[in-house]
Amino acid sequence: MKWLGLATVALLGCAHPQAPTALADGGAPTAAVGDAGAPTQRYLALGDSFTIGTGAIPEHSMPARLAARWQAAGCGVVLENLGVNGYTTDDLISEELPQLNRFAPTFVTLAIGANDIVQGHAPEAYRARVKQILAALLTGGVAPARIFVLPQPQWSSSPAAHGLGSETELTAQIALFNRMLSDEATAVGARWVDLTARMQRQAAAHMLAPDLLHPNADAYDEWAADVAALGTPCDRE
Repeated sequence: MKWLGLATVALLGCAHPQAPTALADGGAPTAAVGDAGAPTQRYLALGDSFTIGTGAIPEHSMPARLAARWQAAGCGVVLENLGVNGYTTDDLISEELPQLNRFAPTFVTLAIGANDIVQGHAPEAYRARVKQILAALLTGGVAPARIFVLPQPQWSSSPAAHGLGSETELTAQIALFNRMLSDEATAVGARWVDLTARMQRQAAAHMLAPDLLHPNADAYDEWAADVAALGTPCDRE
């Protein structure tokens, strides 16, 4: 069952995955072009509904807002957002990673794990798949310093999550999975972008989409602002 891509009214049903924002029909990637003289960066966003931007229009997803900020800073960007509602680490490995060689990214963001919790995946199984994902990115030619790994937000306090277990237990699982994700990212030299405090403040402020589960557009934009504050991929040439 694909859960974190669902609207509240369909919480217990099966979701239809939301299409990626780019290459949904096999065409060219969505381009966000900066200054004419700037080098073009190829940005690949991997993940689930929190990457595709469920709860907001595609242009307001975190990757889209991040690419827009890089563009404004004069860094040309081609974005492909492969995030899909409800995806687990298994789905990312089988459906998203095969696009790696074709797109040949110079920069990657990775955010995955909420649906592993919902589907009852064991923590160590999650860790093993995270290792597999990171290893594939590295062997695919992405430099460790150009892999930015983000935590999952504090969705356990969202009203639509109340039927999935106690908030206390879900919060502890989110913290555990985020810690594993951070540890594995750091171990290979990838950049862990710790948005935990930001995400906790957003949860407390109820910055939610109408489905009462996913972040709203303002929350996604705040994530993008925090990542953008670390510099552009062009700065790392």
